[in-house]
This record gives sequence, C-alpha cells and structure tokens, in this order.
Amino acid sequence: MPTSREQLQHWLDEPEGTNLEFKEARRRFDFYKLIDYCVALANEGGGRIILGVTDRRPRRIVGTAAFNEPGRTEAGLYEKLSRRIPVEELLTDEGRVLIIHVPERLPGTAWHIGGRYLKRAGDGLVPLSDAELRAMFAETGPDFSAETCAGARLSDLAAEAIAAFRERWARRTRNDRALRWSDTEILTNAELLVDGRITYAALILFGTHAALGRWLPQAELVFEYRASEASGPAADREEYREGFFLWQDAIWDRVNLRNDLQSYQEGLFRVDLPTFDEVSVREALLNAVAHRDYRFGGSVFVRQYPHRLEVVSPGGFPPGITPNNILDQQNPRNRRLAEALAKCGLIERSGQGVNLMYESAIRQGKPLPDFSRSSAHEVRLRLEGTVRSTAFVRFIERLGEETLRSFSTYHFLTLDYLHRDQPLPDYLLERIPGLIAVGAVESVGRGKGVRYLLSKRLYAELGARGVYTRKRGLDHETNKALLERHLITRGKDGAPLAELRQVLPSESERGVQRLLQELKAQDRVSLLGQRRWARWVIASEDPGRKG
Repeated sequence: MPTSREQLQHWLDEPEGTNLEFKEARRRFDFYKLIDYCVALANEGGGRIILGVTDRRPRRIVGTAAFNEPGRTEAGLYEKLSRRIPVEELLTDEGRVLIIHVPERLPGTAWHIGGRYLKRAGDGLVPLSDAELRAMFAETGPDFSAETCAGARLSDLAAEAIAAFRERWARRTRNDRALRWSDTEILTNAELLVDGRITYAALILFGTHAALGRWLPQAELVFEYRASEASGPAADREEYREGFFLWQDAIWDRVNLRNDLQSYQEGLFRVDLPTFDEVSVREALLNAVAHRDYRFGGSVFVRQYPHRLEVVSPGGFPPGITPNNILDQQNPRNRRLAEALAKCGLIERSGQGVNLMYESAIRQGKPLPDFSRSSAHEVRLRLEGTVRSTAFVRFIERLGEETLRSFSTYHFLTLDYLHRDQPLPDYLLERIPGLIAVGAVESVGRGKGVRYLLSKRLYAELGARGVYTRKRGLDHETNKALLERHLITRGKDGAPLAELRQVLPSESERGVQRLLQELKAQDRVSLLGQRRWARWVIASEDPGRKG
C-alpha cells in the first residue's frame, strides 16, 4: 500500500531508532552506501530508510534528487542483495521523498554484502560481532549438516566424489593449488572435516552406499518414471543412496532418456525445445538436497511423467519461507552443506536456483514452477514441460541476448503476466519503465486508465499484428465514433455517462469523459443537465442548437 502523507509525518515525528533511518540526500546518495544501510537495517529487524528529510527533530522535508528512477534503483538492490527491497517515491508539496522499505532478515540468517555483516552504530556502520552472528545463526537451532557423525571415517567417503568436488572448486576459484590438496586438506578447508571428524554434510555429498546405509539412510533419492496417472508400480524406478556427487549426472541422464522435443519454426530454421530443461531439473535437485530436513526419515522422490516432473523433499519450507516469497527470501536449512555447494559453484548462497527455474520456464513459454502443493511436512515442486506459446518464446528471443541478460527475474515475470493478461502487482509495475525503454512493452491510455501490453514492433516481427490490435483495443478516433453512433441511436433521450462507459468497457471513466469532451469541442455532441440528471446527446438533438 502506498505511503500516505499522514504516515510519513508520523515517521518524521518518531525518534530515529532501530527501524528508521533519515538522510537529507538533497542532491544524491551513494548507491553502495544505500546497500550497506539496507544490510544493517535488515539485520536489526528491518525498517525504512527515508531520503529527503532532515535527520534531527523537528524533522522537515527538504526534498531529494537522489535515485531519480526508483524502479532502476530497486532492480540494482535486487542484483546486489538478491532480495526485493521496495523503493517508493512520494511527491509532497515540500519536495520529493524517497522511502526504501527494508524487510526483516529471516530467523537464523544475517544479511551481508561482500562478506561484511553490518549493523548501525550512532551515525555510522560497524560489523556485527562474532557473538552476535553466532546468536543469529543459532535462532533456528543447530545446523544438522555441520554436526559430526560419531563413528564415520574418511574411508566412508568416495574418493571419486571428493575428486569431482576438488576439480569444481579449483575451476570456480581459478586456483590450481586446490588440485594438489589432499582429501583431508580439501575437506578441512571446506569445513566438512572438523577436528578430524566427518560432518553429515560430507556424508551427504561424498558418502559411499554402505556408509549412508549405516549412518544416514534418509540421504536417498528415489527416481520413478510413470507413463500415466494410474496407481501401481512405476514403469522405471531407481534408488540412489550415495553421495550427491556420485549420482547428480546419472539422475539427469535418466530424466533425459524420455525428454521429448517440442519444435517451432523460426524463419528457415526449426528450433527445438526440450520438455525438461536441464538447468531447471538440476536446480530442483540441488534445492531438494541442500534444503530438505534430514531429521525426517523420508527420501527425496523425483517422479517423471511424460510432460511434467515432480520433486518431493521431506520437511516443509525453512522458517520464514513460503511459496509467495521464495523468490525474495533465502534461509538455508543446512548452512554447511549449502556453503560447500557454493564453494564449488553448484549453487549460489544468494539462493538464485529458484530464480533460474522461473526464468527458464518463462523463456521457454512454460507454466511457472509450482510449489502450491507443499505442506508443513514436505515441499512439493512441480515443473510443467509443455510449451504453451511458441509465439511468446519467439517474442522473448527477439529482444536479443544482451537485453535478456540485463533482465532480473521480475522483468521476465512482468512479461509473463502481460502475455497471460494478468493484472500487474505493484512490485511488477515498477519494472515497466525499463521494459518500455528496451522496446518490449508499451503503454495505452493515461492516468488510472493506463494499460500495458507487449510491443507492437515485436508482434509485427512475429506476424501477429491482429493479436496486437485485439490486445490494444480500438484506437482513439474509433472509440469516439462508437460513442457518437450510440448517441445517434438514443436520439433526443441521450445517455448518461454510466451508459456510455458500457460502450467502451476497457476505458476508465476519465478516459470516456475525455473522449466526450473532444466530441463536444468538435460540436458533435452536447451535454444537457447537471450532476445526476446530466446526459449526453448528439448535437442535432440539442434544443439549444435547434433554436
């Protein structure tokens, strides 16, 4: 909900405390300083950074010229922090105010930028102490993956799995020295071996079949292929009870065995789209392994159908995570495990895996990933494989790879909403200016009646001008002609504004009024009466004109 002038005044009257930060920023405010303050404020429970006001009471609005494109600033914050931080512009009589709404960190987590965990101290920022960080990370209980497994030995880990981890880590960090580390050294450096003892994270990543059967049997993935919805035995079933690095490629190979191609024509060429996208499938598996609750006894299940894939992992979402905020919030349940996977480049600590699944689905014209069937005891992810609209796929690709690389997940979501004729929530409306700038979207109408649609140029390139015309609606002059024609049929009785709005249901009340005023200025219609008795008539039926 937009901030009211009254609410702003209430904040101005409050003391600057744990959830409010005031800055004059008359001309500018450093973007990287803003990032630091967002990190600090989130770690202190969230709040608001208000630019364009004096920082000492009695506070007054002085106006700010900083960040003249709030949508772009919000996109920049998301790029740096991987979290949605709304940036709101409020225009007052005294000047322009910018309000940055910083969400609260989730339990068991702390925000950081470049490894710096910050908090406020007086007028400045300082690092959180080790004690403060330990207390934050302990809020949701101990990290199971960081606990050591009594009795487990180095021989319980598969050497080839450790070798694959070592190679990935060296390649990601461009550190050839890592290739010469012994198994003990690399496990110690990754904090998977603590005081010579094997952690559960090490078993999950590198454990042999025998070791997991003895120490952690629930660290298992079960694959099933079902050709239909019928109950009964699966057509194909395989159980993987060994370290992740021993089966991660095998499971994708199994999915890819039954991965039909869907095609569309692009000029002289035929383009193939796989039903199951490799990036999305691998990210779904990584999320299941990294974020499931290993205190539950069940296995991860991957069920493949001809046109969809379902991944079911034990334990509900981590604290604070829901299907509605999963793109904005990250709270790794198994921090040590997630850190190890991040070291070798398989996942991002910032939680970009789900974002990649969303972007891939949109670019391939498929339904969005669906977490809606999840419950308190399990997370259910459904990836639909059917391409709904090859025209939309072509539309997206015509924007060009350079432009697409500059998009955030929310830019892709905005295009998807427009393609599906869904109303845009506020956090997607903020992406519209950037999409208009690159020629992907255009606006129709003004003020409260403004609408947005995919651009005419791209529809023309796709040979779909008729679709564009249908979505855009009738042009200005045609709308005026329709109003005039209706008034002709109404004769001397005319029609009130409410009736004329029925003629153009896609236009706002103000839009219809503007059209009528233009017709009136052209002496084509007249307005008789006032207020509730007012009605519009064709000019030839105006008694005043007849006289």
